[in-house]
Amino acid sequence: MAKKTIGNPLSWGLQGLAGAGRGVEAAVDGIASHDMTRPKVNRIGAADIRAALRAGAADFAAMRSDVISAVLLYPAIGFVLAIWAVSAGQVHLLFPLIAGFPIVGPVAAVGLYEMSRRRELGESTDWRAAFTTLRGKVLGPVLMLGLLLMAIFFLWLFTAHAIWLATLGPEPSESMSVLLRDTFTTNEGWTMVVLGVGVGFIFAAVSLCISLVSFPMLIDRPVGVPVALATSLEVVRRNPGTAVLWGLVVAVTILIGAIPLMVGLIVVLPILGHATWHLYRRAVSWPVRRS
Repeated sequence: MAKKTIGNPLSWGLQGLAGAGRGVEAAVDGIASHDMTRPKVNRIGAADIRAALRAGAADFAAMRSDVISAVLLYPAIGFVLAIWAVSAGQVHLLFPLIAGFPIVGPVAAVGLYEMSRRRELGESTDWRAAFTTLRGKVLGPVLMLGLLLMAIFFLWLFTAHAIWLATLGPEPSESMSVLLRDTFTTNEGWTMVVLGVGVGFIFAAVSLCISLVSFPMLIDRPVGVPVALATSLEVVRRNPGTAVLWGLVVAVTILIGAIPLMVGLIVVLPILGHATWHLYRRAVSWPVRRS
């Protein structure tokens, strides 16, 4: 048996750097799809969405305290952003912030996917244990897709601001009531609404295609980003109507949850996150591995 030594700060630091280096190497290595096995993409419909939502609600009921702890930060971030928009005289960005939340929702729900996976397997569903999955070859792909969605989110905010500048801007509205009045009683306001909804639909469609099943798949299997993205796109291609319906469900429920000072997101996000895991399980079927 090797003799153990107490060591010194220099050796501890070198060991820590070595461990961090191995972690970074594993994270970067996980981005590529070394295993090119792709699942079978199934046909899904409204019944599958209903079943996924029921299963998501059941997961939330079974793991309520841990789930709330896992997502509490995200409504708080949304609330802080909303306060900033109002206090900085940028009230015209308030609705784009809320409407754009579904774009980054899949990132916020990563821990929830793992909790649903663990509950399905009968394993521990403690939220601290769930987040331990974000390491090694899982961390790199999740971060890469997360950064992509964050870039789309900020591009949406920039675009929404540009639309406001071209219609009701550049003078900021004095209050939300003034903005609403100008929006719905002037031609410029209605132009902003039409352009915003149309362009927002494009952003929503892109983010939905990217994230529909990719994040749950990365948590479930070490497939890497290319396979996860290709499968998500294929699910949308084979089930366009169901994908649109799911997008509407997510958008409407998040909007409703965000109205009471973001507090409703504490319930809405967990149910949608767990439901996304169950929708993923219905949308794809993996080949049985032979021993």
